[in-house]
Amino acid sequence: MTDIAIAWTALGGDPALVSRVTTVERPDALPARLPVRQLARACVGACALAAAELAARRTGRSEVPGVLVDDGAVAAAFHSERLLLVDGRAPVSFAPLSRFWRTADGWVRTHANYPHHRDRLLGALGLPADASADAVAGLLAERSALDVEETVQDAGGLAVALRTPEEWAGHEQSAALAARPLVERERLDTAPARVLPPADPAATPLLPAAGLRVLDLTRVLAGPVATRTLALLGADVLRLDAPWLPELADQHADTGFGKRSAALDLGAGRDTFEDLLASADVVVTGYRPGTLDRFGLSPRALAARRPGLVVAQVSAWGAYGPWGARRGFDSLVQVATGIAVTEGSAGRPGALPAQALDHGTGYLLAAAVLRALTEQSYDGGSRCVRLALARTAHRLTDEIRPSPATGVPYEGPEPWLGETDGPLGRLRHALPPVTFDGGPAGWARPPVPWGTDPAAWR
Repeated sequence: MTDIAIAWTALGGDPALVSRVTTVERPDALPARLPVRQLARACVGACALAAAELAARRTGRSEVPGVLVDDGAVAAAFHSERLLLVDGRAPVSFAPLSRFWRTADGWVRTHANYPHHRDRLLGALGLPADASADAVAGLLAERSALDVEETVQDAGGLAVALRTPEEWAGHEQSAALAARPLVERERLDTAPARVLPPADPAATPLLPAAGLRVLDLTRVLAGPVATRTLALLGADVLRLDAPWLPELADQHADTGFGKRSAALDLGAGRDTFEDLLASADVVVTGYRPGTLDRFGLSPRALAARRPGLVVAQVSAWGAYGPWGARRGFDSLVQVATGIAVTEGSAGRPGALPAQALDHGTGYLLAAAVLRALTEQSYDGGSRCVRLALARTAHRLTDEIRPSPATGVPYEGPEPWLGETDGPLGRLRHALPPVTFDGGPAGWARPPVPWGTDPAAWR
């Protein structure tokens, strides 16, 4: 089976539909020791096929539209946060304290892009809030990597010790991940099928998610990539953030295409949230497993109040195992799972050519939502789908067999870049890689400033 076919099967798709996918392979796109290009192509291809399948369902077509997956478009999209320009200015990526550090016995990687994560990191290390990178380096050089990992994690910060692939394979969390499917799919109840309004087969562009309302409770990259894709396909996506946790401006600009953005306290604003939930079709969450449960936002609790709902969850480490409740990001998952060792050289850890775990998981998450909607349309039931960055990492490191490098040259991202004017300025950005016959070529609206929309449906 091809990698796209395997991803499609993990989503519960009909294997015969894979014949509707055409690929343009570019062997020098996303160069790495690990088969990143194959992973990225499979995730995007499965997502595009899920969109085309739902489009056929809603228009009454007997044949699913053809899908085109070009490695060049995929590579540009997987670098979207790096290719973004805001009025000609390059984005800010990692903060000074988000990096690899030498320890007394190896390496540790920290993540401190957000102010509250920086404060927790420095507090765990017993350093003042204005401590320099040199001060952190000096302290960490005297401690073991695992000691730093545990100390910072216990304080609610983010640090992961560098592990080899063999060390990770022997870890209990690795075993828990390997025992799970790439895409977890669950039917929550016997709610009747939600009948989606039929779409005009002659409409241009064809938007398979038109008329659907999506509550976006995600942050950082994988979840926002998924909801950005649903917005591309016509969904009304409303992102909700806690007022005291503003998003990083450049990250918000990159992943905010097609969406609206509101600030809402899920405690004090509970009535508002319930009003939104009452007519939502999809809820996507990206917080640590269990974090939202105290607000009554577990999948089953949501479905009980809104039968027929699709709930999509994404996490770093999965909702199980000893690390199930840990915070995490793509860069840290690469370090824990041995990817940073595999991609490193000269005794120093390395990294994938893009945040491929985030982007790949994001496209698979969007695909899982689209497939759940298709299945619901004839079989009913509230649905829950779950993905984890570390499970996607397992797919990359242990399950994909590298293929021979064939195809046409990749000469840079320029053919897959566009420019859009909006309230955030003039944005140069990656074009969407999810394409099918008659589908959208871009988003209907540019991103808006964080938290400036009302917490209400249009």
